[in-house]
Amino acid sequence: MRDMYEVMDMWGAWAASDNSGVDWQPIAAGFKGLLPYGKKSRIQCDDDEGIMIDGCVARLRKYKPEEYELVIAHFVIGISLRAVAKKRKCSDGTIRKELQTAMGFIFGILYMLKG
Repeated sequence: MRDMYEVMDMWGAWAASDNSGVDWQPIAAGFKGLLPYGKKSRIQCDDDEGIMIDGCVARLRKYKPEEYELVIAHFVIGISLRAVAKKRKCSDGTIRKELQTAMGFIFGILYMLKG
């Protein structure tokens, strides 16, 4: 079993390189003042996996919009969890739990799709 954080990180690199069908760009406006933690070269997933995860992220957007924003801010744009916590005026732990919830949701849908 692969690490879900690693899977999402590779998907984020793939989505950031304009391969994604998910319209994540408008969400970036809320995080304009925050600088990404900068990864110069990021390993990307392949198109098949990227498209599959895109579908899962789209479902996350429908059912859990706050977690969706966090996934996009962290994995696609590259904003650190600490910076997101500061922006939302809450603890790092709260943001980490929210991210874990989002990744669990995405993993559950991936598991059902791959069946």
